[in-house]
Formats: sequence, structure tokens, C-alpha cells
Amino acid sequence: MQRLIRALAGIALVSSLAACVVTPPQPATPRPNAHQIAEHRLGQVDGRIDNLHRRIDKQVNKGAYPPPQGASLHHRLDTIRQEAHDMAGQHGGGLSSDEQRVLNGELDNAAHAIGE
Repeated sequence: MQRLIRALAGIALVSSLAACVVTPPQPATPRPNAHQIAEHRLGQVDGRIDNLHRRIDKQVNKGAYPPPQGASLHHRLDTIRQEAHDMAGQHGGGLSSDEQRVLNGELDNAAHAIGE
């Protein structure tokens, strides 16, 4: 009888430990499709342009360069944004990785011109 009780206690212990170790399966997260990725790339470029606009305003307010130069830099960023949206319009609202790379190169040059 004691053997039976010990065996049942052992089985209960092992099963409770197994329940602690085994993790329940996680629901699968949907992967973004190619269009969503392309739209995300455009959003990244737009976000970077917005940040550079703020940096220009900050530099002009500090007196690092005069307002006409700031306006010229703003115009340069607006032109890059228009290019990005023209490219995106050709692909249903998003950018390819090559297009994003080209735009980021232009934004790197603009960022260098803005300074800080």
C-alpha cells in the first residue's frame, strides 16, 4: 500500500513539474506583407525628413545661420519628400529598398549641410 501511495505522489510531483516547464504555444504573429514593408520604408523617410526640418528650425533659432539659408534647406527637404512620394506613387504607396537607399543618401547630404 505504501508503495502505491509513494508512486502516486511521485507521479503527481513529476506532472506538476512538467506543467511548470512546458510553455503553452504562442499564437503566430502575422508577418507584414511586401506592401506594408514598402509603406513602412516611406514612413521612415518621412520621419527622417520631419526630424531634419526640426533641426533646421533649431539651428535658425540659435542663430547658426540666417532664416533665408534655413528656408533654402527646408526647400531642399521638401523636394526630397516630393521625390519620395513620387517614387511611392509609382508602387502603390511605398518604397523599394533601393529607392529608400537613394533617398537616405540625399538625406545624409542634407543632414551634413544642416550641421549640429
